[in-house]
Amino acid sequence: MTTSSAPEQAAPAGRQPRWGLAAAGVLGLVVAGVLAAYSRVHPGNGATIVTFGFTTLLAMKTWLTTAAMIFVVVQVVSALAMWGRLPGVGGSPSWASPVHRWSGVVAFLITLPVAFQCIWSLGFSDSSARTLAHSIAGCLFYGVFAAKMLSLRLPGLPGWALPVLGGLLTTVLVGVWFTSAFWYFTASGLPLW
Repeated sequence: MTTSSAPEQAAPAGRQPRWGLAAAGVLGLVVAGVLAAYSRVHPGNGATIVTFGFTTLLAMKTWLTTAAMIFVVVQVVSALAMWGRLPGVGGSPSWASPVHRWSGVVAFLITLPVAFQCIWSLGFSDSSARTLAHSIAGCLFYGVFAAKMLSLRLPGLPGWALPVLGGLLTTVLVGVWFTSAFWYFTASGLPLW
């Protein structure tokens, strides 16, 4: 076993580097901007590439986004448990971290075919307030996701950064869901269950 004779250098209390927040923010804005720019210049032709057995492109997008929302609920519950904020659960249970990690992976993977179809087949839309809000929220979702993933690896971030990014990611996905799946369910007459 080797020991270091020099003491480890630590930032003085209250003087942690803040470059990580800027890096995460810039990455998030760049990812969202690139997606918005590409989907804007590639308006799409409405062609369906894959539906995974659903009857239409919109049905596929609706149900996959709804499935992602279910996993986001799991994300919120497991995050609350990890941070010791889940009522009736003391401390951070051992199941919380793996459940949070894997439910996030599944939720993200479920959104990928939806995003691909949106960007490639439909493009960025500003034809109505709903489609504009959906287009912006969809691009922001991946920007916030990139910022959150980067923040997991950056040292010296303030303790509030990760929960705020997680909350923002959840909020943006809820916005995506309401401007797409909820609209589809109510417009098509399908029951909301």
